[in-house]
Amino acid sequence: MGNRGMEDLIPLINKLQDAFSSIGQSCNLDLPQIAVVGGQSAGKSSVLENFVGRDFLPRGSGIVTRRPLILQLVNNIAGESAHCWKKFVDFEEVRMEIEAETDRITGSNKGISPIPINLRVYSPHVLNLTLIDLPGMTKVAVGDQPHDIEHQIRDMLMQFITKESCLILAVTPANTDLANSDALKIAKEVDPQGVRTIGVITKLDLMDEGTDAKDILENKLLPLRRGYIGVVNRSQKDIDGKKDIRAALAAERKFFLSHPAYRHMAERMGTPHLQKALNQQLTNHIRDTLPGLRSKLQSQLLSLEKEVEEYKNFRPDDPTRKTKALLQMVQQFGVDFEKCIEGSGDQVETNELSGGAKINRIFHERFPFELVKVRASACIAITNIGTTGLFTPDLAFEAIVKKQIVKLKTPCLKCIDLVIQELINTVRQCTNKLASYPRLREETERIVTTHIREREGKSKDQVLLLIDIELSYINTNHEDFIGFAKYVPLLPPLFPIQLTVIRKGWLTINISIMKGGSKEYWFVLTAESLSWYKDEEEKEKKYMLPLDNLKIRDVEKGFMSTKHIFAIFNTEQRNVYKDLRQIELACDSQEDVDSWKASFLRAGVYPEKDQVENEEAAPADTFSMDPQLERQVETIRNLVDSYIGIINKSIRDLVPKTIMHLMINSSKDFIHSELLAYLYSCGDQNSLMEESADQAQRRDEMLRMYHALKEALNIIGDISANTISTPVPPPVNDTWIQEASPTPQRRPPPAAAPPPSRPPAVRGPTPGPPMNPAPAFGAPLNPSPAFGAPPIPSRPGQPINAFNSHQDPFSAPPQIPSRPARVPPGVPRPPGAPSHRPTIIRPAEPSLLD
Repeated sequence: MGNRGMEDLIPLINKLQDAFSSIGQSCNLDLPQIAVVGGQSAGKSSVLENFVGRDFLPRGSGIVTRRPLILQLVNNIAGESAHCWKKFVDFEEVRMEIEAETDRITGSNKGISPIPINLRVYSPHVLNLTLIDLPGMTKVAVGDQPHDIEHQIRDMLMQFITKESCLILAVTPANTDLANSDALKIAKEVDPQGVRTIGVITKLDLMDEGTDAKDILENKLLPLRRGYIGVVNRSQKDIDGKKDIRAALAAERKFFLSHPAYRHMAERMGTPHLQKALNQQLTNHIRDTLPGLRSKLQSQLLSLEKEVEEYKNFRPDDPTRKTKALLQMVQQFGVDFEKCIEGSGDQVETNELSGGAKINRIFHERFPFELVKVRASACIAITNIGTTGLFTPDLAFEAIVKKQIVKLKTPCLKCIDLVIQELINTVRQCTNKLASYPRLREETERIVTTHIREREGKSKDQVLLLIDIELSYINTNHEDFIGFAKYVPLLPPLFPIQLTVIRKGWLTINISIMKGGSKEYWFVLTAESLSWYKDEEEKEKKYMLPLDNLKIRDVEKGFMSTKHIFAIFNTEQRNVYKDLRQIELACDSQEDVDSWKASFLRAGVYPEKDQVENEEAAPADTFSMDPQLERQVETIRNLVDSYIGIINKSIRDLVPKTIMHLMINSSKDFIHSELLAYLYSCGDQNSLMEESADQAQRRDEMLRMYHALKEALNIIGDISANTISTPVPPPVNDTWIQEASPTPQRRPPPAAAPPPSRPPAVRGPTPGPPMNPAPAFGAPLNPSPAFGAPPIPSRPGQPINAFNSHQDPFSAPPQIPSRPARVPPGVPRPPGAPSHRPTIIRPAEPSLLD
């Protein structure tokens, strides 16, 4: 490999890549592309070959590069041509393949094509770079070339050099007029600030004897922001004679050291310096990328700090660590369990009710609903007794009450079962944090679940005892019982509600389109009424409906409806709302319907099925009772309803309290005070605290990630400390590039005034001034007044009008005769240049990359 600077960069890039690979990420440095632009036979391919350090591109006279060649250098040992996916190990074969592939698309008669050739070179001595060899710019079509070849090649170049990440090597031969360089002109268009453009002067060894390009290479004449670098490539004779690149580089160095005009700046000339300049640009790019990479790594490191802290001095077999971990795990489990029951902490489910929230719904909605079913069944027994007339009123009352009290056992035991199931689910949910220790999790679940099952039996015994106590004595002197003497036809509510508001929420009132259509309102249910408002602010009340004589019935949803509906109606066949006998209320789900029904039950509004069951239970051959018996039946019905209401109130209050005391609170106390002792007694502590394979892998992965992040940050710090980022040179007056562009035909030629004297751009035979052809593709539509050819310095011989529009633009330009070698006069400053000495690009201080 002939590029030493690139080899110095490779270890730095490899270190970064390895550091990021160790944390499972890619280090996206996105190194810039390097493209060479210039005229035909300017030496572009030679410059590119010298940068790579290998001889592999087709060479010759005229237009040799007729398709863009995208050369991808891959740090990895063979060349690969992507169009055929064929691997090569001989660079001579690579050249032949490029020539064959070019002819395959463009033919063998100088044709061109924008279809690129993709070539990958794998080597341990290169960076992951993309180099682009582009066809030389030309104006005259030859062979099979299209008549608009100038525009086609220009468009082809623009596809690559317009990218901000592309460095442009503007190649111009030393034996041509630099002021008319097409390469510098097109680079100026896409890079007006000149930060991506480096001027490369080739063929310095082919200048006429006694002439040189010293002023240009010193950036005094026709300056560029990044200046110029002179190179001496191999001649066609050298290439045909198989002169290798190393010998060519040695000859180049000898040329600059021996030439009187260049020896003082030989260290800033030649292919090695060009390599160094480009490698420094790569170094700058890498350094510019480092802050973003560093910020990304630091944020990841901070996110791991807390978790890694407990693992820094981790020893898996340390008994002290296992004991401490066991204590912490049990304590955390107890805290999590308590928070789940209380509905706080990070264990709260957001997708569905769980833990204490679900138990609360069981106590206040599900359990009361089951009790209401029992109370409703009492009406059936009363009707049957009234029909047969076999019992006296006092005996009928006691028999019916006891029978209904016995029926309370079923909903009470069902309530306990539901709470137990939810407690077990809560235990499983809280043991998720013990997943790191499978046996500890298994034993904890087993011990706590066993305790809950033990408390289940005691809770059920206690609840059944409550029912038996109620059966043991029928207290007709209870202050809430209406009694025989205090009988009135009005019954007390089933559940006296202390809180006024039972429920709030959105419901839709289903009304036909003829009467206004369905509309959503904010409903508020209290113990006395159902009100609805325009919105949840409850400022604009639409209606208030008293709950007296109201019942609920189910309504089948319509064919096209997606909502679930229930209706409220008046048992006395009165209008409920406006002229409606019933109002239909719609919810989004059946669960919402059931929840609202339970809330209405708490307010004393019962389902219509109570009436249906009464009708179905009545014998088909019922007959009219005598008035006295009918009064007795009505009295018993009200008395039973009153007393069962008292019992329901007591049971509804005591059963949840019993469950809380004997099951839930007992389980919390057991976890806090006894669980640890049970765990110690269940076997060997070492096996109990044995980590799962997943946890061990997770811990090792976390520690590895932590150390890899720190190592990557250290590498970035080392690269920042061991590399030098050169600042962008200050701007220079490069308006001469625009001034040198051809003058549009529509602009009248200036008066033929004798041009001011100044040294020539290049000493030696050079082409004449531009012949004023048509404006090039992409030229400014509104050129500035200075938009024209620069003045031609005085030379011996007949002056030539630079703006002679009568000459054939395609004819060979007249040659300016050479002049005797002599010391040139002082170089005048270009117009608009600062008064101080012109900027001279000096080499950067040597760095570790050199």
